[in-house]
Amino acid sequence: MPELPEVETVRVQLEPKLVGRRLERVEILDSRLTRPDDPAGVAAELEGERVVALERRGKYLIVRFESGRVLLIHLRMTGQLLHVNGGPLPAGDTHRRAVVRLDDGSDVIYRDIRRFGTWQLVDTDELEPYLATRIGHEPLVGRFTSTRLAETLAGRRAPVKAVLLDQRRLAGVGNIYADEALWRARIHPLQPAGELGPEEIAALHRGIRAALRAGIARQGATLRDYRSPDGARGAMQEEFRAYGRTGEPCERCGTPIEKIRAAGRGTWYCPHCQRLPD
Repeated sequence: MPELPEVETVRVQLEPKLVGRRLERVEILDSRLTRPDDPAGVAAELEGERVVALERRGKYLIVRFESGRVLLIHLRMTGQLLHVNGGPLPAGDTHRRAVVRLDDGSDVIYRDIRRFGTWQLVDTDELEPYLATRIGHEPLVGRFTSTRLAETLAGRRAPVKAVLLDQRRLAGVGNIYADEALWRARIHPLQPAGELGPEEIAALHRGIRAALRAGIARQGATLRDYRSPDGARGAMQEEFRAYGRTGEPCERCGTPIEKIRAAGRGTWYCPHCQRLPD
């Protein structure tokens, strides 16, 4: 958490609040947020920048400035970006890591309980080389076809769940939406990725896109810390088909959902609908 649907929800809500606005004052309150770069130096460089676009690649938010520079934000496990309409900020918030005052008087607040999130300021020509080594295919774009997915899985002996979680191959899919996609595709999480047949790959392609689109439509999943910029909880957790539903009946066949470990992560699946091949 957050995964592609949560980050996309943040982007969609923040875009009209940020684009066209100038960063009037920037306070970075946690040195871990920008390391190894000095937080005061990064804050000084950000002040005065005007936002021209807010984009997403995988789990990264990309803030593009009029100067050509780019701020890369990764929320990691517990990062939150909240937009508030100015005024004094609540006292005693020990998880507040940065505050950006915009030229309309509103604030963007970055909170992070676990402190794993990152802000990185880069020049335009550094962006693509940086992302190219970290992010694979965007699963919701038109050019991500079942053929492209087949190429991604080909020859891989690792469990299909592990391949789905590899951000260098498929951008933005994490533990929640991998389980949801595999349930939709009726594929066992431990099945070797390279052994999937054409029909299974086509079903997985549909499952990935359907699970992510459902997450976006419901503004993400709030299991504990995730909030959208207006402070609201997501609703996707109310419609999980597999993730976190140990012992609950499968919506297709009624068999209790089971939990195993795959790729080192807790993994939920239906033992009847998602069988390993003999």
